[in-house]
Order: sequence, then structure tokens, then C-alpha cells
Amino acid sequence: MTMAEDANMQTNVGANMKGHVATYSSVMGMMKWGAVACALVAALVVWLIS
Repeated sequence: MTMAEDANMQTNVGANMKGHVATYSSVMGMMKWGAVACALVAALVVWLIS
């Protein structure tokens, strides 16, 4: 990457911020519900074993 390309990227940082925020929000939502699902599956497995 040249310095000119780097300078161009610096000026376009906020160009697609709405898209980045939407993607971040959806990933965090999936991680939250994935953690809940894992906890439920772990509780089910512990219940089945005991």
C-alpha cells in the first residue's frame, strides 16, 4: 500500500459507518443468543447425565 492509498483510506473511514454499525450489532446479537443457547444445551446435558 502506498502513502497515497493510505491517505485515501483515512478520508473514507466514516463513509460506510452505518453498515459497520449494523453488522456489529447483528454479530453481537448472534453472540448473545449463541451464549444463551450454549448455556441451555449445557444445562440439558448436565440434567441428562445426573
